[in-house]
Amino acid sequence: MSFDHEAFWSARYRDAGEDYLFGTAPNRFLATQAERFGADMRVLSVADGEGRNAVWLAEQGCRVTATEISPVALEKAGKLARSRHVEVAWQQADILNWEWPVEAYDAVVGIFIQFATPAEQPRQIGGMKQAVKPGGLLFLQGYTPKQLEFRTGGPSTADNLYTADLLHEWFADWEIVSLHEHEDTIEEGTAHVGRSALIDLVARKPTGR
Repeated sequence: MSFDHEAFWSARYRDAGEDYLFGTAPNRFLATQAERFGADMRVLSVADGEGRNAVWLAEQGCRVTATEISPVALEKAGKLARSRHVEVAWQQADILNWEWPVEAYDAVVGIFIQFATPAEQPRQIGGMKQAVKPGGLLFLQGYTPKQLEFRTGGPSTADNLYTADLLHEWFADWEIVSLHEHEDTIEEGTAHVGRSALIDLVARKPTGR
């Protein structure tokens, strides 16, 4: 029996009530990349949750599409977008079983999307790479295995976590613009709070591919 991601995440977002599980401010790593986002860029935010990152991207002038499996999260995301006076194209989708667009976006963003098993990761990452236009960028932030010591958010198994070697393997055919493994204290709602073991990636798709 497969894991029901929609039911799991909807329950978490519903239990948060009127609050936002991961807060309403953008992810810190993403916000540091503001200079890479400009007006009319087409951006896809993957498994965007309650909208904090998609809304911020729209505030940068981007034309944003955001996928999310949970209808509860999408309802809250729409409310956040309206309160901030921006528009986002929300799409309910299970990204592990989704027909990914082909070379449709100037940038694709995946922030803490580490719910895929090792067997599912190639399909997820492959879909994200497929969706980026030649010369476009992919942004990824996640936890490293050391996060299991901190236990301040993220998956409970090392199989879901990122290492520098793994990201180099996944993006061997792309230009790695930056790859940064570090520890930081984060505060994102009630779900990501405390010292955390993080890894950030910005990668560029070759223009001749």
